[in-house]
Amino acid sequence: MPSTTPTKAVRRMFQSLSHSPRHPEPSASSSKLTPPPANSDSKFSSLFRRPKGKRKVSAHETVPTLECPEDTSDEQERHVVTDRHVNLAAKYYAFAEKLMFGRDGQKKDEKKAIKYYTKAAEYKNEDGAQAQAVLGFCYEFGLGVKQDFLAAERLYMVAANKGNGLGALNGHAKKRPQWYHYECLIFQTIASKAAAQLAFLRRYGRPNVKIDRVEAGIWAKRVAEIGPSAIQWIVRAADEDDHPAANYARGVCHHDGVGGPVDAAKAVSYYKRSAAQGHPRGEGILGYCYGEGFGVKQDERKAFELYLKAAQHGESVSMYNVAHSYEEGIGVERDLQKAVEWYTKSANLGNCYAQNSLGYIYEEGLGVQRDEAKAVKWYRMSAEQGYPWAQCNLGYCLQSGVGAPKNEVAGSYWYQLAAVQDHSRWVACIPFKEDIARSFTVTTNRAQHNLGHAYQYGIGVEKDEKMAVDWYRRSADAGNGFAMHSLGYCYQYGIGTAVDESKAFQLYFESASLGHAPAQLSLGCCYRNGIGVEPNDKEAFKWIRASALNGNDMGKNTLGHLYEDGIGTEKNVRKAMYWYTQGAKLGNAWAQTNLAALLSEGRGIKHRQKEAVRLLRLAAAQGHGRAQMRLANHLLKGRGCEANPEEAVGWLEKAAENGCVAAMSKLAECLEAGTGCAQDLPRAVVWLEKAAENGCVDSMSTLAHFLETGYGYGNTPNIPRAVHWYEQAAMWGDHKASERLIALVANPSFLETGGSAKIFAWGYVAPAA
Repeated sequence: MPSTTPTKAVRRMFQSLSHSPRHPEPSASSSKLTPPPANSDSKFSSLFRRPKGKRKVSAHETVPTLECPEDTSDEQERHVVTDRHVNLAAKYYAFAEKLMFGRDGQKKDEKKAIKYYTKAAEYKNEDGAQAQAVLGFCYEFGLGVKQDFLAAERLYMVAANKGNGLGALNGHAKKRPQWYHYECLIFQTIASKAAAQLAFLRRYGRPNVKIDRVEAGIWAKRVAEIGPSAIQWIVRAADEDDHPAANYARGVCHHDGVGGPVDAAKAVSYYKRSAAQGHPRGEGILGYCYGEGFGVKQDERKAFELYLKAAQHGESVSMYNVAHSYEEGIGVERDLQKAVEWYTKSANLGNCYAQNSLGYIYEEGLGVQRDEAKAVKWYRMSAEQGYPWAQCNLGYCLQSGVGAPKNEVAGSYWYQLAAVQDHSRWVACIPFKEDIARSFTVTTNRAQHNLGHAYQYGIGVEKDEKMAVDWYRRSADAGNGFAMHSLGYCYQYGIGTAVDESKAFQLYFESASLGHAPAQLSLGCCYRNGIGVEPNDKEAFKWIRASALNGNDMGKNTLGHLYEDGIGTEKNVRKAMYWYTQGAKLGNAWAQTNLAALLSEGRGIKHRQKEAVRLLRLAAAQGHGRAQMRLANHLLKGRGCEANPEEAVGWLEKAAENGCVAAMSKLAECLEAGTGCAQDLPRAVVWLEKAAENGCVDSMSTLAHFLETGYGYGNTPNIPRAVHWYEQAAMWGDHKASERLIALVANPSFLETGGSAKIFAWGYVAPAA
């Protein structure tokens, strides 16, 4: 499996829209999955549901009192004046702001600020909501309290929902006084501050906070509707108070285009201020900028230094980046042991990216002993936090039985969780920022393709080819080359849609242009056979060669065939042998069989019968009918191996069952003669008839003789059927069958039945005529 880190291609080639995948994983006996949602904003809100086991927070619910020293007299005063002095929350909030930032000569005291933010948060007005949003910020960044992303998420949600609730009431404009609408605007502005942070947490995730790109898009859209006022608190905290966490957050706003256009230079300026103040997240994101050359000249060594500095301060994302740098040797010498060490530290802190990468490390055995069960454990931990790559990887493991009992239904379930997250593309307005974020698009598109594959073949879900085409189309529209190829295949063969060879050709071309090797092969075959385009052997050779050079095993085999027969290029048996060899090394059964044929027949090269037999055994073991037939011939004649008629018959039976017509005919011959088996005339006739029905001319002639004489049919001749098969063989150029046919139709007894008139009425002309 390819690396699951952001700079690598994802190998695995679907979260309901709930906040987190806490619903039970489907059992292997179940085949029902959530269908893909329609691409419309109106459907997202109806599909979004809170997870079971965690009640929804009311828009007007107060936050439970957080841990902080309480003054009894203050508590008594609060109960007395709540109803009569609604501005008390404003006083608490204002005083908390002074304590947090040291404004107006007040001594900075973050712990005491938390106490007054908490007091203010207990009131159900705009200042209470503002305090809840700021408390969320404090818990997110560990200001005056221990850092707790889950608590931050809850506080942001409460504050954001307050704005949402009042916004809904604001629809009855004619029934509300002017002051009410003004108050709603204030609440919505406050709520957007919380929504901006929720959008970030849902999109990028943090330990114990579930990634949900659909919900992230909903929050981001709400922020965009409010405009620049949504980030005024952050702007003041950064520009006036020069607060390190606010500097970081202000940089993110410029980075992601929140509250204004994307401005790389300004983003880096704020990140540098935050990093200079020793803020771990500021150091980490500045490292990203140097690593990617965002707003600064790219410097991978500088990036690693900043990642390491932030990681040593306990920042889990930077720990992940340090590990990734060690794994890939980016800005530092490659060291898998250190990579594992840092991935483990980050994963144990709950970082979903590190958990997923650690799963990959154990699956592939990189720097550790290979342990697929541990890989699945880490994939699952990451997947349950909503990370699409992990969901895709877990889906693959469960569908394939890697590190866990095979469960195709559960595998498709996780593919679906990853796939649906891409739908936030229709509602999100925050562009991707980090490698981690950009990987979402690659992963969800791949998951959509894999889900389409599951629906096409009924793997873990009820087979639904139209649904498969829908998922392929979604993934292809987002630029996934795998999906373009699969969708083209559906158009070519009419799977889940009408046949449209022109569309198939166009999709193959687009996918091939992206470097997708299977599509390059398919495109070459289109040019070779005139599918959706005029035949062009030179173009066919060009694209099939590209597929072969791109590592596709079937492309290598097909290129060998082009060289062997001189199609689109000069005939060259040695080059054919080279490419067959390359395909055979990759385990391609066709290439193994074709190479064996060259070695066995010695066409332009030296005979190597033993090597031919070895290759045929490899291909035959893969169920390749032609290889099974050729292997049987070697065993019957003792070429390159000891003669073994019994084993030969076994391979002939397998080849015949796989549809190899030549094997059907040869098996009938062995059964008739008792070669390598007991004589069995009835079975011989059965296989002889199958071979004849599938176009084997020798079998047609032999079958006609059996019918004429009654041999194998209880000594009961059947002249009309014999004439039919003699005629079929004669039409394919069998002169002996033609001569026997003339003798039969000239027979008086046959003339009496009217058979002769019928045969000539069909247009038969004897070769001697």
